Amino acid sequence: MTEISIAFPPGPSKPGFDARDLAAALSVLLDEAGQSIDEDISRTRDCLVQAKRLLRHHGGDAQPAAEPTGQGLAPWQKLRITRFVENNLHEVIRTEDLAAIARLSVSHFSRAFRDSFQETPYAYVLSRRVARAKEMMATTDDSLAQIALSCGMADQAHFSRLFRRLAGETPSCWRRRQMRRQAV
Repeated sequence: MTEISIAFPPGPSKPGFDARDLAAALSVLLDEAGQSIDEDISRTRDCLVQAKRLLRHHGGDAQPAAEPTGQGLAPWQKLRITRFVENNLHEVIRTEDLAAIARLSVSHFSRAFRDSFQETPYAYVLSRRVARAKEMMATTDDSLAQIALSCGMADQAHFSRLFRRLAGETPSCWRRRQMRRQAV
């Protein structure tokens, strides 16, 4: 994860670090996340993780969430899981299947997965489906219904609801915006 350079003191409640400084630092991180969301989802995640850390560290009286215990997946497990998900986005992907690939029980796998990816297996699969759909919408002329099926959605309506929830706009709006960018 690459850190974004932001000028703020490293310690909690340092003199001279007020709400305006916190707001400015968060604004920089969220702007960067917004700019990178379509092209670089891992950069977006990095920005959001840093914003979360900043809020925990400087956010006041709120109790910080527990840090990951370091009991995540082994590198070979992460690689096998990510390959499986990428190769099977068009099919139903169950947590039980992913746990079997990692050779873990479902409950242990779910905890380890969350430690490794900072999200649930279900959320990860959904985000990968939307990322694949974005890639297909930007590079092909396939219909949204065909893209929905290719990315493991039940139908175009399901795809549109999920896409809007995760990307903040409908697939057709997103595609039009991308086409305008490419035309420039």
